Amino acid sequence: MTTKVIGVLAVVLVLFGGFKLFLYFERVKNERETEQKQAAAALVIGDQLEGLPQSLASSLQAAQTQGAAGLRNWLKTYGHAVQDPRKAWIELDYIVLLARESPAEARKLFAEVKQRTPPSSPVWPRIKQLQATFE
Repeated sequence: MTTKVIGVLAVVLVLFGGFKLFLYFERVKNERETEQKQAAAALVIGDQLEGLPQSLASSLQAAQTQGAAGLRNWLKTYGHAVQDPRKAWIELDYIVLLARESPAEARKLFAEVKQRTPPSSPVWPRIKQLQATFE
């Protein structure tokens, strides 16, 4: 009688251990898939984002060559015509350049961009990347 109980107990323990091992490998697999998706999302190129009228592309390129002051003036002049996610990307470029001159202003602008950008945005991985610097 006791050998049968020990045998049943051993089988139950083996099945329980196998189930826990299965759950562990599923969790690891899901984490890997999530990391791969995040890595693919991080490969977003700002120039490919929608929201920038084609007529403003050349003026944006010219403003980028002028540094923070050029982007600041460009955003004041044309910012209302640009939509997210491209606008958020341009503002993040400006924030990175501005951080050298005025870190406090850069942190303030970063908080504004982060607040209006949803986690589903293609810009979100870049925000998470810059978060440690500007918060």
